[in-house]
Amino acid sequence: MKVLKTILNFYINASIHVALAVYAFVRITEIYFKLSYNENLDYFIFYGTITGYNFVKYAGVAKLHHKRLTKGLKIIQIFSLGCFFAMCYYGHLIDFKTLLLSVPFTLLTVLYAVPFLSGFDKNLREISYLKIIVVAFVWAGFTVLIPVFDAEKEFSLSVVFTIIQRFLIVLVLILPFDIRDMKFDAISLQTIPKKIGVEQTKKLGLTLLVFSLVLEFMSSTEITTKSPFMMFFFLLTIFLMRAKIKQPKYYSSFWVESLPIVWWLILLGFHNF
Repeated sequence: MKVLKTILNFYINASIHVALAVYAFVRITEIYFKLSYNENLDYFIFYGTITGYNFVKYAGVAKLHHKRLTKGLKIIQIFSLGCFFAMCYYGHLIDFKTLLLSVPFTLLTVLYAVPFLSGFDKNLREISYLKIIVVAFVWAGFTVLIPVFDAEKEFSLSVVFTIIQRFLIVLVLILPFDIRDMKFDAISLQTIPKKIGVEQTKKLGLTLLVFSLVLEFMSSTEITTKSPFMMFFFLLTIFLMRAKIKQPKYYSSFWVESLPIVWWLILLGFHNF
């Protein structure tokens, strides 16, 4: 049991789970727009997510405590380096124009962790409300815009609706984390739950979900995509409404982040039925 728990903690702490969630979103986009499976791009995004998230989470810690890093953190650093090389390998296999399009989103990820404001002691993560917007924008870019662009798919109104929808969904997925982190975040970091309270945050999240539901019916006409989305919609609504400051350890970091994977698997089931 202890071994399984250690593996699960590594799986979450090394950002493998969140990378699978991003990968699932990319595969959902491929199904929605009938794009061919692109192994090189999909794995580039998967390994890039692990590299980027671990850089954001652990760069500051490693800088401050590099001489006395815990064994677990050292293993994550080595693992992240391997993922970085894998990202570079798959990156050189995809179209150069696609790589260029990924640069602004990659730069935002770097600036999310590296101080460059107010005398170089403040990053995007520490600017009120910008944290959640940057994350949602980067996810929408990598999981919708880039796959569609790489496949040379027509940039239709349906694509625009899906980008907006993905942005809104990621915003809502982040809210349970922000609710959980209220007791840890610095006073100066004005997250949405800190500013408007937990209950109002849930109402805001529900409103955003309703907008995403409207966009689903505006952009998709196939029952094989609508039904899985409705299941995902209700699951995310339940997890949002049940989110609280004192959460079980894996509530947000595992279960909430599993929802895009669940959506993808349901979608696969409907398409293969």
